[in-house]
Order: sequence, then structure tokens, then C-alpha cells
Amino acid sequence: MKYGLIKVAAAIPSVRVADTQFNLAEIEKQIAIADGKGVEIIAFPELSLTGYSCQDLFHQQLLLDNVEQAILSLLDFTRKLDIITIVGAPVAVGSLLLNCALVIQQGKLLGIVAKTYLPNYSEFYEKRWFASSQDLRPKRIHFAGHHILVTPDMQIFRTPQGAKFGIEICEDVWAPTPPSNHLTLAGAEIIFNLSASDELLGKHRYLKSLLSQQSARTICGYVYSGCGFGESTQDVVYGGNAFVYENGLLLEQSKRFQIEPQLVISEIDVERLRGERRTNSTFVNAQRPTATGLSGISGHYGELALTVDCQLQICPEREFSLTRQFEQHPFVPSTENMKDACDEILNIQVSGLAKRLVHTNCKRIIVGISGGLDSTLALLVAVKTFDTLGFDRKDIIGVTMPGFGTTDRTYQNAITLMKDLGVTIREINIASSVLQHFKDIEHDASVHDVTYENSQARERTQILMDLSNQLGGLVLGTGDLSELALGWCTYNGDHMSMYAVNVSVPKTLTQFLVRYVAESGVGESTRHTLIDIVDTPISPELTPADEKGDIAQKTEDIVGPYELHDFFLYYVLRCGFRPSKIYWLAQNAFHDVYADGVILHWLRIFFCRFFSQQFKRSCLPDGPKVGSVSLSPRGDWRMPTDAMSTDWLNELEGLV
Repeated sequence: MKYGLIKVAAAIPSVRVADTQFNLAEIEKQIAIADGKGVEIIAFPELSLTGYSCQDLFHQQLLLDNVEQAILSLLDFTRKLDIITIVGAPVAVGSLLLNCALVIQQGKLLGIVAKTYLPNYSEFYEKRWFASSQDLRPKRIHFAGHHILVTPDMQIFRTPQGAKFGIEICEDVWAPTPPSNHLTLAGAEIIFNLSASDELLGKHRYLKSLLSQQSARTICGYVYSGCGFGESTQDVVYGGNAFVYENGLLLEQSKRFQIEPQLVISEIDVERLRGERRTNSTFVNAQRPTATGLSGISGHYGELALTVDCQLQICPEREFSLTRQFEQHPFVPSTENMKDACDEILNIQVSGLAKRLVHTNCKRIIVGISGGLDSTLALLVAVKTFDTLGFDRKDIIGVTMPGFGTTDRTYQNAITLMKDLGVTIREINIASSVLQHFKDIEHDASVHDVTYENSQARERTQILMDLSNQLGGLVLGTGDLSELALGWCTYNGDHMSMYAVNVSVPKTLTQFLVRYVAESGVGESTRHTLIDIVDTPISPELTPADEKGDIAQKTEDIVGPYELHDFFLYYVLRCGFRPSKIYWLAQNAFHDVYADGVILHWLRIFFCRFFSQQFKRSCLPDGPKVGSVSLSPRGDWRMPTDAMSTDWLNELEGLV
């Protein structure tokens, strides 16, 4: 376990029905492979020692005796292994036969968990062979050389590093109130499900949706291991399903209908799950038993569970290798749902702006168009909003305001885009007014300092605001989330507007959205312009161009690559991770793009600017939230302007 990530596995071994020795050997093979890969907890399918489809053979004493002997052998096999193993087997408790999960580590049987909900419909007849855990009274039994408690009560297992997991079996998760509901409220952070679910048309899709929703609803990691090839095909087929979920996100899955064994491995971020639970007041409130209908019980859910401590590790210094892929661009939608996600984001922006226009009875927009990414996206949103409301696009006043650093490339892109979209074009050159301003405040125009730059930004904002008064229009803000995080905007300049449609859209997503619109069937001229805007170096163009007339002031040369800053921003705000963990994740995500020293340098810059620039975020104009991360001082992010970054920067110093 490292930085809260624990390596887990769902195994699908080869199986022979009722052949416990063969099944034991296959299970041991999978354990050995998983242990060699650094897996800390491995789960096998339901009744994996016997095969799920034994039917009436479950009542044969020989089979039950062989199961116990197989468990003894498995205990001996794991005696010197740290890996925690969860296998399925039938266990007799007095007059009851239970469908159980057995937890094994370092030659010890740590616990037995019995299945609660037994399907007895359609092709399932489990009540013919098994009793439910609800039929059980707590009892200690002698099994496989252990005096072990078998109980209907909740059991939570705790690893040496403090990760807590619970177990449910197959049908349990299909029930209206799965055991995992109570287990997670009692503190379990990972649920392991030992399953035997047959294949039916459409069932696979439903199962994935079910597991994703259960993982998300209970804010947990969910590891599902379902039996596959080798089970009886007398009446049904078992396809072999293995999944690893984290808070609704599918991390890894098996291939169905495979002949060979499979081992699905990933890392679940327990630290992230804990953070999600702490910030989710609904989850915290639900941890009171009375909140979930358990009347007559006082206290906290955690008091209702039996906690079982796993063994201390034999090899605690084992190297941790990360197999899970962390996306370089966490804000950008995945390819499989790209269109729906992009349309949804744009529609959120459009709906927010439409409401503001209707509320203010305003049918005109004033927006500064620079030929850059942010103003382009804002203009696209404005046009879509006017089309939705049935307003005339000519009442969108696009204002281009060339200055000392404006290049022909951005200027031409701004003019072409506005013409193509059919909005009203206003051009106001700010050079003379800014030079007059320099004279008024006695600033040397040859000194290209912050005064030189910010005077231009504020002049542009003043023009937009005055046009708003003159024409009766709403000034549309164009700045994005990444700029706000870094404070890369002029206070009371481009920082200010009357409604900011991009306020929660990070730069990497802005690039993606503009490119998406370009490829969405717009005219060829518009498409060409939008693609060129995406390909143009990001710049405020506040200092003169180079001798070739190209952009000299490139934002990413000054504050760093936006893809890095957006990565940092996501894990700071969405997850609350410490700097060292963010650095480690960035090393893994960008290992073939940036050297470690480069990542560390820009991470320092990020924290310096993020803390020092909070004063700009404390007085933001209104704007719509489009994703899970926002910096609105009225909503998601409430931070004192005078907070210190010392501790965050000190931790980074220790990484050098």
C-alpha cells in the first residue's frame, strides 16, 4: 500500500465441478502469481473450491470433508505469504450448510462470512442446499484447525495499513438492501463480492451498471470475482466476470467467455475514498443507524460491526508498483462518451447564460474576441444561447481590441470567426488610449512590466463595460478555471465581467471543446479557423510580437504547461491529495512527457500561485459549474485570501 492505494485482484481460475484438489491447485497458482505481482488482497469466485454448480453433491459428506482438507492445504500454502486470500466454499455449521467466503492470510483462517440472500427463482435453487446467514446464531466452530466464529453479524477486516474491507456473495448485491450498504456505513472501504452469475442476453450490461452504482452510492472500492469456464453448462453458461470499481469508476475488467484463467489487478485509492466520505455530508449522516431505518439502535454504524485484524506483514518493505493508469487530462471526457459529454457541457453553459439573459431582460451581449481559445469558446456558447432563445445573432457584439502584442494570426482568426458566425463586429484599437494612460500615470511605455501589461487588460475591460452601458448589453466573461487557479488574469481586468460562462472549464477542456465544435459539422471556413485557434500558442498578447510578427509572450513558458497545472488542480480540489502524492501520480501519468524535475518545478509554481492568487477568486462574477471541480467562492471553494502555502511547499522540498 502506497499513498493510500492498495493493490487488489479478482481471480477467475480454471475449475472442475466437485474436484476440490484440482480447484485447490488452480487457486494456489493464482495466489502465487498475484503475490509475485504485489497484490495485497485477492478474491476468488463463489464456491470456488468445489465449483458453484455441484447442486445436490453439496450434501455429500465426502465433498464437505474434502473442502476442509483443501482449506488446511491452502492454509499451509499461504503460511509465509502476506497476501490476503478470499475463497468460496461450503461450510457446515451444526444443521446448517452455509455458502461462505473464507478469509486466509499467513496460514491463519481470519474469518468466515456466510451469504445472506439465497436466490431461489428461475434457474437458481440455492435454498435447496444452503441456509442464509440470517438463519444463523453466532457460534464458534472447529474448522480446518481453527476455532472460528461464524456469525450473522457484520464483519469488517482491517489490514495492517488500516484499510478496511467487507464481503458479500453474489445475490447479496442484487438485493434491495445489500449487506454492502451496512458494511460501508460501518467503515468498510472495499467490498469483495464472490459470485457465480450466469450469462443472459443483456445481463452483463445490467451487472456492470449495478456494480458501478453500488460502488458510487456507498463510496467504496468494489472487487467482483465471478466464476467462468469449467462450471457445468448443463443448463446455463458462466462467462467469467471480474471487475474492479472505485466510487463508480471501472478500473479494470476481465474478458468474458475465456477458456484460460484470468487475473484482474488494479489499485484502489482508499485515501481518496476516505476523502470523498468526509466531504459528503449525506454519507456521514447515513452512518447513524436511525437514518437508515434501524430504529431502536443508538450510536454509530461502526459499533455494530465485528472488526477482525489481519496479520502484520512478513515483508513490509516490498516495492509497490502502480499498474493503474492515471489520465494525463482528467478533465477531458473519455472517447467512449465524448459526444454526450461535450454536448452536456455546452448545454450547461448555454442554459446558465440563457437564464441570466431572460432574468435581466437583456437581448444583447458584449464579448471581447481576441482570437484565443477562451473568447472563442465564450462566443460559441453565446451564439448557441441566442439560437436557443430565438434572438438575433447580430445582437452579439464581438469586440476585437488590438494592442501592442496582437499578432496578425489571432486578429485574422477573430475577424473570420465573427464573420462566419454572423455576429456584429466592433474593432477598437487600444494603443492610443493606453499610451495616453501611460502619460497620465507617468509610466515609461518602453518598460514592459506588469503595469504595461495590466493597463491593456483593464483598458479592454473598461471598453466592454462602457459599451455595455451604451448598448444595453451584458458583458460576457471569457476566463477559464485554469487561469483562475493560477491567478493568470488581471485583477478587475479580464478577471471581471457580468457573467462568466467558462469559469469552471479548465484550459485542457476548453481546447477539447473548441476542437469538438470544429469537427461537429460547421462550415469549412469556421472549422479551419477553430482548428487554427486550438493550435495557436496560448498567450495574453500583452507584450510586442517577435521580429517575425509571431507571438513572443507564451503563457506556458511563463507559468508552465496547462496540462500539468490542470492535472495538479484536479487532484488538489477533487481529491485533496498532499503534494507528494500528486507529484508521484504526475510522475506516473507523464513519465514519457516531462522529466521528474520539470514536474516538481511546475508543481511548486502551482502551489505558490494557487495560494497567493486566492484574492482574485474571492470576488468572482457569477458563472455556471459544469464539472466536479469549481472555484466559486459561493459554492465549491471557500479559502481565506491570506492562507499560507508554507507546509505544502515544505513537503515538496523533501522530494528533491
